[in-house]
Amino acid sequence: MRTLISTAFLSLDGVMEAPGGEPGYRNSGWTFKDVEFLLDAYEIKGREQQEATALLMGRVSYEAFSPVWPDMEEFADYKVMPKYVVSTTLTEDDLVSNWGETTILRSLDEVAALKETEGGPIILHGSAALNHALSDAGLIDRYHLLVFPLLLGAGKRLFSDTDKDTQKLKLVEYEVYANGLQKNVFDVVR
Repeated sequence: MRTLISTAFLSLDGVMEAPGGEPGYRNSGWTFKDVEFLLDAYEIKGREQQEATALLMGRVSYEAFSPVWPDMEEFADYKVMPKYVVSTTLTEDDLVSNWGETTILRSLDEVAALKETEGGPIILHGSAALNHALSDAGLIDRYHLLVFPLLLGAGKRLFSDTDKDTQKLKLVEYEVYANGLQKNVFDVVR
């Protein structure tokens, strides 16, 4: 069974929306505008590209990343790995042609089936609604969180507000950086 890893930039109050400057959110770009940049804090992002064997995202994140990431040197490893987009509305004609193999998944059952295939870790970027659905369905195995020392108030959050049984997590890696950023890697306890 493959490991599904959710990776996110997160404010201390759980907001994950528009960390890189995506338009339409009042705090857009909060990861680079409001916290001093320290290269060491982002080591996990490079490691994720080296260790992952597939990239998973929802439609909204795909539509934000696909015009930009294929040509970014920082994301070169993602260009060559298989990509999966969970969407009920996206069509093959909506997929970009310069980002390698991309498969549209129509349901959480298809994500569960993907996890049952041979291969290494699947990394989930962005995708607030997909994170909620996958977490609520018990399909996420690990979280890679870079927590920023900011309170953003409103905005899309990583975790759903569904009333459900307690989900236990085990802290397996952490580090705190001089700029207040925290790296927290949690395994989901089953």
